[in-house]
Amino acid sequence: MAVAKLLTAFLAVVLSSGGFAGAWDVKPEVDDGMPLIHTLRPLLSTGGLLGQKGLVPCDSWQFAVETNTLRDWKTIPAWCEKYVGNYMMGGHYRRDSAVVVDEAIAYAERFKLSGNGKEVWVFDVDETTLSNLPYYAKHGFGAEPYDWTKFGAYVQEASAPALPESLRLYKRLQSLGIKPVILTGRREDKREATAKNLARQGYTGYEKLLLKCAHRLRT
Repeated sequence: MAVAKLLTAFLAVVLSSGGFAGAWDVKPEVDDGMPLIHTLRPLLSTGGLLGQKGLVPCDSWQFAVETNTLRDWKTIPAWCEKYVGNYMMGGHYRRDSAVVVDEAIAYAERFKLSGNGKEVWVFDVDETTLSNLPYYAKHGFGAEPYDWTKFGAYVQEASAPALPESLRLYKRLQSLGIKPVILTGRREDKREATAKNLARQGYTGYEKLLLKCAHRLRT
């Protein structure tokens, strides 16, 4: 589920290979500080040549996932490393996020509040308020099978950076009088680390932080 959510934010997809990731200083919150891969590079690496080899071009694979045509995938194609690296590290993902957040803010600003203080806006944690790009940069960006134990240890570090456009939306909603509620698939044993991480990144003053019961089966 966690890897699928990652691509949905891509999509919030953070994918690639460990060798590729090692060359980057992963700071998704600082767009200008990221290395830039030439925008034509993914096209050159995933176009007709892949078709000749019987492999699916990465943009076609991405489209199939985004339209929910391709389901129940476990990892991204290994040959899409550079394509996704360009998307995540080259600033494209940040620009896509900004477009979505601009629309969300415009909607919220048009919304007429009832005045009873009951309006809430629900945020997720992973790949919504917080980015796990630093973790996935060391674990294949989705090209490696998901590892619950390793990811759990990363969560306990409470070191995930904020997704800057999500934080902008969060703050604007609060200024409008809309209360954030944070709902996550993380379990109760991660509450302290999650709350600490959110606070460190500026997510404060939310109405509730809702996590799964610790005994629930993983989904």
